[in-house]
Amino acid sequence: MAKEGKKETSNIEDKIDETIKKEEKEAKKYIEKLNLDLEEQKKKTEEYIDSLKRNMAEFDNYKKRMTKEKESLYSSILADIINDLLPVIDNFEKAKDAKCEDESYKDGISMIYNQFIELLKRQGVERIPDMGETFDPELHEAVMSVADDSKGEKEIVEVFRTGYKLKDKVVRHSLVKVAN
Repeated sequence: MAKEGKKETSNIEDKIDETIKKEEKEAKKYIEKLNLDLEEQKKKTEEYIDSLKRNMAEFDNYKKRMTKEKESLYSSILADIINDLLPVIDNFEKAKDAKCEDESYKDGISMIYNQFIELLKRQGVERIPDMGETFDPELHEAVMSVADDSKGEKEIVEVFRTGYKLKDKVVRHSLVKVAN
């Protein structure tokens, strides 16, 4: 009987060992499956993060492009408006320089002209230097030339229409007479 008890105990121990080994194999398979799932989730997470980074970079580039386009459009519209105002300023210059006996009227014209000029300066508009300067085809348009030995090479001797530029962009070229 004692042998039978030992044999039964041995069988039970073998069954327990077998069950333990079987459970260990299943646990290892389950752990491997979990590790594979984890790796797959890590890859998906990395893909999402990469996608998010690309989208953020694209959006940042979009914002920069829109800001640049908006500034360009603003400058273009401002240049168009200023170009439309320049003939009015030319007429005020002529009125300011015209002979008039009514000094208060002449002072009023000068004040309005000065207001226009100050408004243009606040917007970044400035007159293109002309009289006595050297002719620059980027800034001036020569409509006449004259041979004059007392003047320098390509020196501007007369201005027919004042030119203006908005920051670095020419809004209107100066019409000038050039010597030599």
